[in-house]
Amino acid sequence: MIINTNIGSANAARILAESSSALTKSLKRLSTGSRIASIADDSAGSAVAFKFSADIRRLKASDANLGNMISYSQTQDGYMEKVAGALERMSELAMLSTDETKSDTDRNLYQKEFSELKSFLRDVGSKSFNGTALFSSNNLSVAVGTNTNGSAIKLAVYGADLNATNYKNVSMTLAADVTGNTVANVSTKEDAAYALGKIQTAIGSLATDRAQVGANLSRLESEKSSIATLRDNLSAARSRIVDVDVAEESANFAKQQILVQSGTAMLAQANILPQSALRLIS
Repeated sequence: MIINTNIGSANAARILAESSSALTKSLKRLSTGSRIASIADDSAGSAVAFKFSADIRRLKASDANLGNMISYSQTQDGYMEKVAGALERMSELAMLSTDETKSDTDRNLYQKEFSELKSFLRDVGSKSFNGTALFSSNNLSVAVGTNTNGSAIKLAVYGADLNATNYKNVSMTLAADVTGNTVANVSTKEDAAYALGKIQTAIGSLATDRAQVGANLSRLESEKSSIATLRDNLSAARSRIVDVDVAEESANFAKQQILVQSGTAMLAQANILPQSALRLIS
């Protein structure tokens, strides 16, 4: 029996310190919801989780970009639907103006509405979405991800140029004649017949453009759905690395609490043991 070196007390103190540290770590995991209380807990897992987090944030940004481009294309189609209605009415007015029983005075009445619809077509051609032209000869692109070499993966979006020749043939405001001018009017029977052909060409072009915009929307929405699926899967993978299992950690927390309490009690007992030596010398 010795007094100066209390091995039992030292061992009890060491074990109590370890249990206290484990209890603190368990408490931190439960309070933060993270399995990795410090980088030392899982350094490799932390590195992988960090890369997953960066990927997830990029995908969220791509999702936002796609959402904006979908809104852009939907706005395009909304205006083009109105253009379709205008061209249909202009075609009707042109056909009415070819009627042999109509006088030029009658045709001038048709021309008034026809001119307003031409102005509408011209104005639509200059519309923009947040400063970006809705109808131009330039296609747009949206970044939807990155290649393995770090370069951006871009998805092209059709420009649907309403300022192209087929539309200008209908929407320009200069006076028309039947000798080669490309501007449509219905103020005479001959002009109306000429305009009718130009309008039909524009209707065909519009049908093609709307089909392309519809294809854009379908592709964009499919890409958006794909990105959402990938983001969810990456989030699940990251969760398995960093998120704490509350049920499991709660059991561990209870265990460490008991160990700290028993360790504290045993340390107190170990500190009392040397007192037994007094009985031998009293």
